[in-house]
Amino acid sequence: MVSIDLSGKNGIVFGVANERSIAWGIAQALSGAGARLALTYQGERLKDRVERLAGTLKNSLLLPCDATDDAQIEEVFGSLEREFGEVSFLIHSIAFANREDLSGRFVDTGRDGFRVAMEVSAYSLLPLVRHAAPLMRDGGSVVAMTFDASQRVYPGYNVMGSAKAALEHSVRQLAAEMGPANIRVNAISAGPLETLAARGISGFRDMRHAHAERSPLKRNITVEEVAQTALFLCSGLSSGITGTVIPVDAGYHIMAV
Repeated sequence: MVSIDLSGKNGIVFGVANERSIAWGIAQALSGAGARLALTYQGERLKDRVERLAGTLKNSLLLPCDATDDAQIEEVFGSLEREFGEVSFLIHSIAFANREDLSGRFVDTGRDGFRVAMEVSAYSLLPLVRHAAPLMRDGGSVVAMTFDASQRVYPGYNVMGSAKAALEHSVRQLAAEMGPANIRVNAISAGPLETLAARGISGFRDMRHAHAERSPLKRNITVEEVAQTALFLCSGLSSGITGTVIPVDAGYHIMAV
């Protein structure tokens, strides 16, 4: 088995909310491979929780970041440059939509609700990459988290599906622009996982049951499987992969009926 060694590499993970979040699973995998990490938290409500998790990682850095605040984003990358000097990878695991825009009819989505979902879940990737790129002096890897609702209709996902579609296009556009700097941009389309964010999706348990029943592997995936894919994408083993959405969903995406 080929082991991945990220010793001497630095990276930043956006989107850790608690110990069950996908971003935390990825952070553990990256740290376990030897990387030094910065984790961000959004607001004082999450600070203590993320701080406790960050404390279990070797030499980690904890930074506040509201992805809708350009000043905070700039300060985060200023801190990274002062502390790390260079950055090798960035994990974007940020998504948000108002609860009422997930539970109601898609046609009733308000202008503000649509804007919020797009700004937080899709647009936020752009300023993060824009600030990270100058620190990826020897190239780097950006990994975003998406979901099959970008391509198909999932009741209860509504405007978040639109946001994920925009995120996936952004991944391709950024991959084309960042390629000459040897910065790769990819996304992972994970199957449904029981995270804090998933609790806001009506019918989520039915979604997990359908995936387990219909996927070729006849089961749901684990956070660890997503984390290992992110680890691969952040390593030299994936040096020829960019602009790609990799499904980690037990094969559910290939099934028609």
